[in-house]
Amino acid sequence: MLDLQAYLNRLASAEPTPGGGSAATIVGALGAALVAMVARITLGSSKHSAVHADAVLLVGAADMLRAQFVAARPADEAAYAAVPQAQALPRVTEPERAIRSARLQTALAGAAAAPLQAAELAAELIALCVRAAELNNLHVMSDVECALDFGHAALAASAANVRINHRFLKDPQFVSEQSRRLDAITAAARRCEQEARTRISPL
Repeated sequence: MLDLQAYLNRLASAEPTPGGGSAATIVGALGAALVAMVARITLGSSKHSAVHADAVLLVGAADMLRAQFVAARPADEAAYAAVPQAQALPRVTEPERAIRSARLQTALAGAAAAPLQAAELAAELIALCVRAAELNNLHVMSDVECALDFGHAALAASAANVRINHRFLKDPQFVSEQSRRLDAITAAARRCEQEARTRISPL
């Protein structure tokens, strides 16, 4: 796996991958890592012994989610890499154009599916932030807020990558189904985010 500087160098290059969808998974992984940190610090405090059982469960969930984000990064890059590969196919003859069009549509569908999965992970991160805030450890509440901001950003970036690929897909049913799923993910995440922010900064 690339180290951070090598990844950033690739991200800054003119290559089509990695791109925004890949970067969104790293942002999400950072957020999940922060949630795990908050839970582990809370576990180390006898003052918060009443929530230690919750913190143990949160550590496991956050570590698992971080691993899922890490796995989602190469999946997103591979999915999008198929798009320029399809675009590069010959299109001089009618059969060539038909093959290219079919390959491109398949690639675009995959390029939309990968960030849609990442959006689901981002929504899970936001839900974990509610649990992290419920630990009520004021010393690390700013880290919970950072994790929540990362979850929000990862979701927004993933959603943007889903929608941009939808613009070029020709199957309206496929687009409609994915759009409904994305809308449901976003709506649920929005409710969780509001709850988390209320707990982080109570009136």
